[in-house]
Amino acid sequence: MNLTNLLRNTVFVGGAVLLLAASASAAEYKTVTKNKVNVRTGPSTKDPVYMEVFPGYPLKVLSSNGEWVKVADYENDSGWVHSTLLSKCDTAIVNAKNTVNMRAEASTGAEVVATMERGVVLTKVSKKGDWTKVRHSGGTVGWVYNKLLWP
Repeated sequence: MNLTNLLRNTVFVGGAVLLLAASASAAEYKTVTKNKVNVRTGPSTKDPVYMEVFPGYPLKVLSSNGEWVKVADYENDSGWVHSTLLSKCDTAIVNAKNTVNMRAEASTGAEVVATMERGVVLTKVSKKGDWTKVRHSGGTVGWVYNKLLWP
């Protein structure tokens, strides 16, 4: 292999790595805005309903087809939702095997104000380092360690 081909291949591989890194960090998330939103197996109201989700439920955007968005949830179940039923994501879902503590401050030593099961949806209030301040629909506000939430 001559020097020109080596440089060309190096630039190509480097560019591909940068594109992959950019797409991995640019994941987009949306929140369901209406009650009883149908997630369908395809991008049409004629396609079967795969599951039903509720307001505030966060979803990862995988792709789009016209006014339909292909999405996945925290368990990687995927389907299609009409774009008018989604908005900017301001929620997170508890994604841990065991119960998760909501704390009064952003510290493992802080008082536990609530415990939550996997699948509980919370509204994001703010972030502080590795912690997210959240609000439960019942009104409880506290801090949860980021790695226990999705997204």
